Amino acid sequence: MRESDASRQTSPIGLDPAITSALKGLPKDFDHFAEIFAGEIQPGLIAREGDRLAAVARARSARWVGGAVIAVGAVAGLLILHEPAVAIVAGLAGLGIMGWGMSDLVRLSREAKALIVQPVARQFSLTFEPAPGRVESISRYRDVGIVPGWDRSAFEDRLTGQRRDVDFELFEAHLEEKRTTRNPKGGTETRWVTVFRGQCLRLNFHKVFHGRTMVTRDAGIFNRFGGGAGLQRASLEDPVFEKIFEVYTTDQVESRYLLTPDLMQKLVDLETTFRGGKLQACFDGGELLITLQGGDLFEPGSMFTPLDNPERIRELLNDFAAVFGILDEVTAGRVRMELELPGKPAD
Repeated sequence: MRESDASRQTSPIGLDPAITSALKGLPKDFDHFAEIFAGEIQPGLIAREGDRLAAVARARSARWVGGAVIAVGAVAGLLILHEPAVAIVAGLAGLGIMGWGMSDLVRLSREAKALIVQPVARQFSLTFEPAPGRVESISRYRDVGIVPGWDRSAFEDRLTGQRRDVDFELFEAHLEEKRTTRNPKGGTETRWVTVFRGQCLRLNFHKVFHGRTMVTRDAGIFNRFGGGAGLQRASLEDPVFEKIFEVYTTDQVESRYLLTPDLMQKLVDLETTFRGGKLQACFDGGELLITLQGGDLFEPGSMFTPLDNPERIRELLNDFAAVFGILDEVTAGRVRMELELPGKPAD
């Protein structure tokens, strides 16, 4: 047993106070996760702590050796032999040594992700697929105009399930476009350019929206181009968020019920939680589609800290809470509209 484990003082209910402190402040749905972490997740992580320490030692040793090879190669190649090629070869060799040293940590990181994410997903009856293959729903994001066209795609970390009768799907997408240019010699060069890399969230409410509403970050002078055919600029209830978002809609009344100040705040918070930016969203048909560029969800965190650090699960639960918060707020908006404007026709 590690010294830190032996010296910990447990709380009156038998839980490590570090766990309860790390998970404090989460929504009520997550009240029981301190017990779940202590009983289901932490033991598996502790069992792999020895592997982590060995992998960290290897990575640090490889970093020193690789750095020394690079330094010696640079001195020998540039100052003694005056052969830059020697420095280049030494640099590549040093980087290779460093990469080899990190390989165990990379593998352990993938395994730690499964140890943390899968038990949490099960608590909410969700399905988590680290490598889902092609995600067919990506075409919906292109159809409504919140991702561009692409020629090659890759997907990972797909989470699917249901909450309050709303189906949802969250995944990471990497979309690339093939571009061919002519070089100065008259030939052609082909390269792959990333046109989107980030998170895609789809909420299916099974009730068709009356209109289509688009949400984007404020684009400054480019706002004059509008949101597309048939959409008009919407007026938001909160002037603070009018400075952050641009909203275009075919249904002014519905957009005000859906895009409450609380939801707009949750969209801002989503960028922070998901560590992404350039949020775009579209209410269309019976779905809310959201994209965020950048960010990387469900990662277990640094492998240079103890595996059973409860902050790892706190970050994961923040991701879940952000998704659930948006879903709940949109559902509440739909309910308010149905109660106050029964049978409302589309504008």
